[in-house]
Amino acid sequence: MATAPILRSDLVATIRARLREFPVVALIGARQVGKTTLARQVQESWKGATHLYDLEDPIQRRELAEPMAALRELRGLVVLDEIQRSVDLFPVLRVLADRRPVRARFLLLGSASPELLQQSSESLAGRISFLQIDGFGLDEIGAERWKQLWIRGGMPRSFLAPTEAQSLRWRQEFVRTYLERDLPRLGVAIGSDVLDRFWRMLGHYHGQIWNGAEFARSFGVSLPTVRRYLDVLCATFVARRLRPWHENLGKRQVKASRVYVSDSGLLHALLEVADERALRRHPRSGASFEGFAIGEIARHLGARPEECYFWRAHTGAELDLLVVRGTQRRGFEIKLTAEPDVTASMRSAMNDLGLETIDVVHAGDSTFPLASDIRAVAVHRVLEDIKALR
Repeated sequence: MATAPILRSDLVATIRARLREFPVVALIGARQVGKTTLARQVQESWKGATHLYDLEDPIQRRELAEPMAALRELRGLVVLDEIQRSVDLFPVLRVLADRRPVRARFLLLGSASPELLQQSSESLAGRISFLQIDGFGLDEIGAERWKQLWIRGGMPRSFLAPTEAQSLRWRQEFVRTYLERDLPRLGVAIGSDVLDRFWRMLGHYHGQIWNGAEFARSFGVSLPTVRRYLDVLCATFVARRLRPWHENLGKRQVKASRVYVSDSGLLHALLEVADERALRRHPRSGASFEGFAIGEIARHLGARPEECYFWRAHTGAELDLLVVRGTQRRGFEIKLTAEPDVTASMRSAMNDLGLETIDVVHAGDSTFPLASDIRAVAVHRVLEDIKALR
């Protein structure tokens, strides 16, 4: 029996609000996170004419061979899917966006290629709003299904697959097609076998400090070369960096980023972890849970990437996630256990960073105090028990 689709009503409402404010809105994110489905949902609720062009379809690309002639008479909502395939459209969109009164709104969908970001920022500055689209989150699938979300990841086809085996096969195929087809179409001239090895190695370093020199030695290439490999994965949203926080504390602090595979399901496919039982026995299970929990916390708080950090001193004291917005500082530790304890590292982070509280997000069932200023929060209660940022 087919699984009913999950309606992402909050995202649809956000996209519609952005379209009222900006003549051009771009949904960017990894392949297969549901951008096209969201665009269809926006179209279904749109009052007025809508038009859709899939720029991976050669026939539809030919229809836009003369883009000004094809687009200038359109009214309502115009959706351009896989916009990175036709970046020459951006100067035309600038002209169309500047018409008064506004005759059409443009919704662009793209896989966040460097070409997309560069062209749009140059041609559409002040006219475009970017929305990064990720896979499903706890707020969309229900907190009681958190283990399934952790194991399978948030990509809709993986999460909604009928069985664990089918979910894993889909993710394995995603990895292959991403490397062999998607990246070359984005103009990335790096061998798929090289990036496959790099991505899998990155999976084993998930949650650790980026050590480019070690990667360079392993691949027999220069440090700038492996940094470029990482840049490619981050630019297409299948990997991410968590920046270090450092300030004048009178002690040495780590100044290199931590690296993560963005989607926990993709991480498990790269590590060849088939199910929860195998994951619990895997040496990277704790790091996997950490990356998953950090993503859900940041999502719930509405924290942008530039507001999220980790902190680590050379004395060994550290904090898994520090969220900074204005004068607010929120501290989080992540523990794959049902019975977390207060540690000296938490106390050090509290004192050095001037935190009022630390939330220890864990895999158990309950939220409870650990000390007067430190509490344990069950991961499935993040949405209820962690207050949003002001």
